[in-house]
Amino acid sequence: MSTGVIIALIVVVAVVLVAAAVLALRARGPRHGGSLKRRFGPEYDLAVARHDGDTKAAERELAERVRRHGSLRTRPLEPAERERFVARWTAAQERFVDSPREAVAEADRLLAELAGARGFPDGGQYEEQLTALSVHHAHHVEGYRRVHRATHAGVDGDGAGTEELRASMVEARALFEALTRPGRHDGGGAGRRSRHDGGGAGRRTGTEGAPAATARPSHTWSLAKRSPKES
Repeated sequence: MSTGVIIALIVVVAVVLVAAAVLALRARGPRHGGSLKRRFGPEYDLAVARHDGDTKAAERELAERVRRHGSLRTRPLEPAERERFVARWTAAQERFVDSPREAVAEADRLLAELAGARGFPDGGQYEEQLTALSVHHAHHVEGYRRVHRATHAGVDGDGAGTEELRASMVEARALFEALTRPGRHDGGGAGRRSRHDGGGAGRRTGTEGAPAATARPSHTWSLAKRSPKES
């Protein structure tokens, strides 16, 4: 085989390898973006809007969130600890009827404390805590953002109206329930109870706080149906 033929074969192989690498990179890009969109859901859309429609910039931001907080391991709540959080949330919902702003401010404080108790960054670092929560609870974190915004709008200037306060409180409940729900790896048999209760979240079992919370929808409906007084 002549030298010219060998050189030609080397060139052909090199071109094939480069083309394969380019195709692989192109194929990997959409899958990465698609996986971020599936993982973050509404947070993906918010990130794109914040970057004026620049999906690449939004995906870089979301990928950085995953890099910083994706490996975070949460701490399970003790049953008595969970019960205390549930009791405080129930009291805040009941308080909403007469003092909606104070109830929403309490919900904001409670979510910050609860997230800290579960192992997320301390509530004193709101933005960092919110970022970590968005990685692990992307479909529920907007409620926390809304009660926090409503609370500080009342402090910094024109406050939110009663309807906005009500809507933020109702939406924030989803994150509260996600953070108080016993996980598969919680101690004290909570994981076994959680699996046993699949499809029956409304049932009360034992003395755990989370099932009791989901079994009391009347407070949520009271926010939707009754007309609270402005505070």
